[in-house]
Amino acid sequence: MGITLVPLALFNGSYLGNTPTGIGVVARDLVRELDPQKVPLLDPLGGSRKGSIPIPANLMPELGLRGHMRRLLWTQTKLPLILRRAGSPILLSPLPEAPLLREVRSVVIAHDLLPLRYPRLTPLLPYHLSYVPFVMHTAKKILCNSEATAREVHGRLKIPIRKLITIPIGFDQGKLRYLNLIRSNFFLVLGRHNPHKNLQTALQALSKIRRKDLEIWFVGPNDRRYTPKLRKMADELGISGQCRWIPWVDDQERLRLLNTCQALLIISLWEGFGLPALEAMACKTPVIASKAGALPEVVGKAGLLVNPRDPEEVASAMLEVINDLNLRRNIIDNGTEKVREHKWSNSARIVERVLEELQ
Repeated sequence: MGITLVPLALFNGSYLGNTPTGIGVVARDLVRELDPQKVPLLDPLGGSRKGSIPIPANLMPELGLRGHMRRLLWTQTKLPLILRRAGSPILLSPLPEAPLLREVRSVVIAHDLLPLRYPRLTPLLPYHLSYVPFVMHTAKKILCNSEATAREVHGRLKIPIRKLITIPIGFDQGKLRYLNLIRSNFFLVLGRHNPHKNLQTALQALSKIRRKDLEIWFVGPNDRRYTPKLRKMADELGISGQCRWIPWVDDQERLRLLNTCQALLIISLWEGFGLPALEAMACKTPVIASKAGALPEVVGKAGLLVNPRDPEEVASAMLEVINDLNLRRNIIDNGTEKVREHKWSNSARIVERVLEELQ
């Protein structure tokens, strides 16, 4: 009679969706590199990953508030039963979500504390103010995607430093690579239209350049709270014809855009990491990044760091990265070196070591 081995952990895939962004991309790419025998996936997408455990497909964030509420209810009521049936392994969650039962051990990934830094009166405010901090306090370990995030989690939530482990965020090196394509006259912005992304400063910067041949392409889901205001602002600044608003692209189109833009603009007021910056470097694309949050840590000398609240400085950096070929070459060379540090396989081995030590 064979012995059934208890896995180190179950990977909480309830956040995975069909059109992943941000945390969803991190979850998808990290779990691909984890040993499926050590860390089986709780899979809402019905994939073919060996040893995966099917879970409902109506929990994903792209289904909006209803999906979010269903996921939280499932986490508290159904997930503990799944863990029990699997021999009560650790729950590995790609975001701070876990059952509140004390007998459930969890390791969670912290990406940022933006909802606490920039609180907004929404139905999810209690989730961010109470549930997420509680999960972090009860977790056995918290994996932080940057030193900046670790400092904020410790400082803002008073989480003991011994519980915090910084792990390098990776990227899919097969999907994101240099293609040697002809560059077009547009700057690329990847991500949502939330206020902390600071897209209004990007619009102001473009209006100050006064070159009608330059454009900004905003690739990210439209948000009825913010997108109409941004489009109205572009119209008032007289640059609406120089802006493209693209709700979502697949991996192949994302690769093409990163290889044909002049530079990536990521001038957020705060980022816990800033994955698009890493993706741009992999495509030998210059990065114009904010001096706030983890971006200086991630970008280093592989980009131009700017004051995110100064449109003049951002505009100057946009022109500099186009006109100064020596600067552009130096940025690209530094970026090529930088991305070698960020492999999902390295991240996965660190995660597995953490789980083994907790056993």
